Amino acid sequence: TIIRSMAYSLLSLPGLLIAALFALLGLLVGAALNVLADDLPQHIRPQRPRCINCLTPRAPSGWLAMVRTLRGERCPSCDFPVRRRELWVEVGTALIFAALPFLLDRPADLLFGALYVALFILVIVTDLEHRLILHAVTFPGTLLGLLGSLFVSYNSLPMALLGAVTGFVFFFVLYWVGSRLLGAGALGFGDVTLATMIGAMTGFPLVLLALVLGILLGGLITALLLLTRRLTMRSYLAYGPFLAVAGIVAVVWAEGLLGWYLR
Repeated sequence: TIIRSMAYSLLSLPGLLIAALFALLGLLVGAALNVLADDLPQHIRPQRPRCINCLTPRAPSGWLAMVRTLRGERCPSCDFPVRRRELWVEVGTALIFAALPFLLDRPADLLFGALYVALFILVIVTDLEHRLILHAVTFPGTLLGLLGSLFVSYNSLPMALLGAVTGFVFFFVLYWVGSRLLGAGALGFGDVTLATMIGAMTGFPLVLLALVLGILLGGLITALLLLTRRLTMRSYLAYGPFLAVAGIVAVVWAEGLLGWYLR
C-alpha cells in the first residue's frame, strides 16, 4: 500500500518536482557527509571539500562528486580520480531524500527524519571505512533525538528517554557479554552509543523493533557471507551499518511499525 501510494504521488507533476527538489538537497547533504566522513575520523575540524590525496582545496564547482564524475574531472594537482564512496554517498542520500516527502507527510517528521537519516548514513560510512562509530556523531545525535521527540508525531520526551536507556542497556549487556566470552573487540562501545542514539530518535517501544531488526539483518548477512565463503569466523564485520539501516527503517516507517507492534 505504501509503495502504491508513493508511485501515484511520484507520477504527478507536483510529486516529480518535490522529488527532484529533495534529491538535489540529498546531493548537497551527501557532499557534506563525505567531508565529515573524511575529517571526523582524523579528529580534525571539518574543512572545505578538498582532494583526499594531495589536500588541494576544490573549487565550488567541483564540490559535488556527481558533477566531477559527469565532467570526467580528476584532481588538477595530483590527477587523483573521484572516489566511488563519494559518488555512492551522494547518489544514495539523494535517492533516500527524494522518497522522504512521500513517506513522512508531517513537516516535523520530515525535517527530523532527514536529519536522522543523514546521521545514520554518516555512521555507515565511517564504520565501514574506519571501523569507527564516532562519539562526535552519536552523542549529538542522541541529543537531537531527544529534541526531535518534542516535535515528531511518533515519539515523546519520556518515551525518547526510555528508548535511549533501553538501547544503551540492551547493547551494553551484549558488549559486556561479548567481551567476556569472545574477548575485546567482539562488539565495540560505539555500537552501544549508536543503540542509544537510535533509542532517542525512535523512542520506546519502537527502539526494540529497530534493534531486533538490526540484529536480524546482521545475522542474515553474516550467514550469507559465511556460506559463500566471503567471510570466515575470524573475519571482521562492521555491525554498526546493520543497526544504522534498521534505524533508517524505523524512522521512515515509524508510525506503521508502531501500529503493527501495538496490534
